[in-house]
Amino acid sequence: MSPNGPAASDYPALSPQGQVTFLGAGPGDPGLLTLRAVEALASADVLVAEPDVLDVVRGHARAGVSTPELTVVDVPSTTAGVPVLRDAANLCMEAAKGGRRVVRAVAGDPGLDGSAGAEMLACAAAGVPFEVVPGIANAVGVPAYAGVPLRDAQGADVRFVDARTASDRCWSEVGASDATAVVSTTLDAVAAAAGELVSAGRKPDTPLTVTIGGTTTRQRTWTATLGTIAQVFKQAKVLPSPEGHRPVIAVVGERSSAAQRDQLAWFESKPLFGWKVLVPRTKEQAASLSDQLRSYGAVPHEVPTIAVEPPRTPQQMERAVKGLVTGRYEWIAFTSVNAVKAVREKFEEYGLDARAFAGIKVAAVGEQTAAALVDFGVKPDLVPSGEQSAAGLLDDWPPYDPVFDPIDRVFLPRADIATETLVAGLIELGWEVDDVTAYRTVRASPPPADTREAIKGGGFDAVLFTSSSTVRNLVGIAGKPHNVTVIACIGPATAKTAEEHGLRVDVLSPEPSVHRLAEALSAFGAQRRDAAKEAGDPVTRPSERRPGARRRRTTT
Repeated sequence: MSPNGPAASDYPALSPQGQVTFLGAGPGDPGLLTLRAVEALASADVLVAEPDVLDVVRGHARAGVSTPELTVVDVPSTTAGVPVLRDAANLCMEAAKGGRRVVRAVAGDPGLDGSAGAEMLACAAAGVPFEVVPGIANAVGVPAYAGVPLRDAQGADVRFVDARTASDRCWSEVGASDATAVVSTTLDAVAAAAGELVSAGRKPDTPLTVTIGGTTTRQRTWTATLGTIAQVFKQAKVLPSPEGHRPVIAVVGERSSAAQRDQLAWFESKPLFGWKVLVPRTKEQAASLSDQLRSYGAVPHEVPTIAVEPPRTPQQMERAVKGLVTGRYEWIAFTSVNAVKAVREKFEEYGLDARAFAGIKVAAVGEQTAAALVDFGVKPDLVPSGEQSAAGLLDDWPPYDPVFDPIDRVFLPRADIATETLVAGLIELGWEVDDVTAYRTVRASPPPADTREAIKGGGFDAVLFTSSSTVRNLVGIAGKPHNVTVIACIGPATAKTAEEHGLRVDVLSPEPSVHRLAEALSAFGAQRRDAAKEAGDPVTRPSERRPGARRRRTTT
C-alpha cells in the first residue's frame, strides 16, 4: 500500500461477471419501494419481473433497460423435464454471466413472498453473485393499509400462514393459539381457511378482516368473523366472482375487529379513495396535479385535449429572441409553461442558455410557469402576489418610468389564441409590447375508444376542467361526460363554458389554481363521504351511483 493511501493496484481486479439483485417491490403501492431498490433499478441492464410487478418498478429503471418476458411453465412442460425455474432463474443467470447487472423484482419481500429463495439457491449453485434488497412484505404492508395493526402495547404472537402450502400441523398450531394470524390466500379460499382455523380450535366469533388489492387504490376490505365470512361474502355478492383467484390477506384476531378498524382505516378513508379522475391536460402539465390527486386516494387518468405546435411563420419569434440578446427589451413576460418551453427550444436552437437573460427582468404568470423558469435556470423577478392570471400580473406590474427604465419594451411570447388582456394592460401602463406568437395550440387527437366510452358512459367519477378550452376540446374529441360524473371547474369563466355545453358544475375552485381546484374536489369528496356515513349509507363513488341523482355545487 502506498504511504498516501491505497493505490488502484492494491485492489483485486473486478470480475467481468455481472450480478443478480433480488428486489422486493412491495405489496403494490409504488411509493413503498425502498431507496436502495430505486438505486438498483436505476443501474440495471436487465429487469426481470412478473407483469403485475413490472408496472410498479419500471418507472425507476433507466431508459433502454431490457425487460424480457417471463414464460409461464405449464404442467406438460414440467413433466417433460423442463425445469420449473428455467424461466426466471436461468434468464437472470445467463444475463449476469454475460457481465450485465440484473434486477429480479418480486412482489412483497424476496425472503417471505413467492419462490425467490429457490432462485437464489440456483444462483449460488451456479456461482452467480447476487444480493438481496428487502421489500415490504405483503403480509405486513397490506394490514397496515387496511388499518389492522398486528401488534399493540400488550404484545402478541403473530403467525404468518400461506394457506396454499399450509400443513395440517400448521393449522392445528395456529388454531390452538391465541396469536394474531396473517393468512395469505385467495378470495375464493378465504372461507375454507376460516373453516380450518375453527376446526383447529379457534372460536367462530373471532374477528377477521379480508383485504384484496392491498396498498393500491383498488383496495377493498371486508370485516366479519371466522364463522360469518362466507355469509358476508354471499350477502355482499362478492362471490362467486371472476376475481376469485386474486390474492388476499386475511388477518384473524381481536385487532381486526370492526370497531377498531373504523378508527384506523386511514387509507380507504381518503376523501377521493378509488375515484377515477379525468385530467384533460398535456402529460407535462398534468404531472404535479396527478400527484396531488393520488395523495387524496384518486386514480388520475390524463387525456391531452390540446397539442402544442410551432408557429406557422417562425420569423417573428426568431427576431424577438435575437432582440432579447441584443438588449431590445426591459422585460420578458411568460404566461404559460408552454411559452417557457417555446423560448427554451429556440435558445437551444441558437446555442444559447439562461445567461442570455442577464440584465432583463423576467415575469411569470403563476407558480407553475415560475417553476418551469427555475428549471431553465432563470429566477423570475415578478410573480403575481394575488390572482395567478394576466389580471393578477398586471396588478403587480410597475408602470413605465423613463427615469428608472432605460428601455420601454416588453417581449411577450404567447399562444396564438391568447386574450388581449395583458397586452392592453401593459400599454396602459406605458410600455411598448412585442406580442409574439411563440406556439400554436391545436385540438389533440381523440383518446382511445375505451376512454371515450368511459367518459360518455359514466366510467369516470370526476373531471377537472382547467380552462374553457379544455371543456370545448374534451367534448369535441371524446364527447360529453355522463351526468353522474362530478364536474369541477377552475373558475367562473370555465364553469360558464361547461354549462353552455350542457354540463352541471358541482365544484368551483375558490382561486384560479389547479392545486386549489384539486383541493376543492377533495373537500367535495370528504363532504360526500361524511354525509353517507351520517345517513348510515355505504360510501360509494359517483360512478357507482344511480344515474340522475342531483348534487349541489360546492365551493371551498
